[in-house]
Amino acid sequence: MRYCEVIFVSKINVEGSEISIIAIDNRDYISLTDMVRNVENGVALIEKWLRNKNTIEFLGIWEEMYNANFNSTEFEGIKNEAGFNRFILSVKQWVNKTNSIGIVAKAGRYGGTYAHKDIAFEFASWVSPYFKLYLIKEFERLKEEEQKQLGWDIKRNLAKINYKIHTDAIKNKLVPEKLSKERINYIYASEADILNVALFGMTAKEWRE
Repeated sequence: MRYCEVIFVSKINVEGSEISIIAIDNRDYISLTDMVRNVENGVALIEKWLRNKNTIEFLGIWEEMYNANFNSTEFEGIKNEAGFNRFILSVKQWVNKTNSIGIVAKAGRYGGTYAHKDIAFEFASWVSPYFKLYLIKEFERLKEEEQKQLGWDIKRNLAKINYKIHTDAIKNKLVPEKLSKERINYIYASEADILNVALFGMTAKEWRE
């Protein structure tokens, strides 16, 4: 797999398990290692899941949909071998042979096996249906919070840009040459609150309260 920048995104709590989420090429990857940390023989469960013929077929379809560099020839060979008792497949072998991007084995901080959210949700079925549903629920909640924060950041930056334009307009159009400092400050504050209400739906005083 080619080098990609990895960014730690967040952690979610599912049934008492803290599960790390990272971003690779602006796609969310969920830690399978964290998902099975509290499961007996959890690492073996990941290995068993990966060797399953249905899993390999699912991974192959996903890669063909989203990975232009997927090695379909190697994939067909792996798929044909799957199901035999002698068949063994690790994450690193899968990645190296097929040039997969859906699953990664990461070393160092936040290390472990990570999978794209589509694949991680599929794997969660092997942990338990209950776990899968709560994983999806917590992941969606995280995404909703991120969107709210993004919207707030955009509005805040827009307010900074507009504030300079707004204050210059007040100075040139609304403030007479001869006014007390208190009166000038009042005019600026009143006009700024008009901007706050337009962008955020509340005045500065309401925000502080």
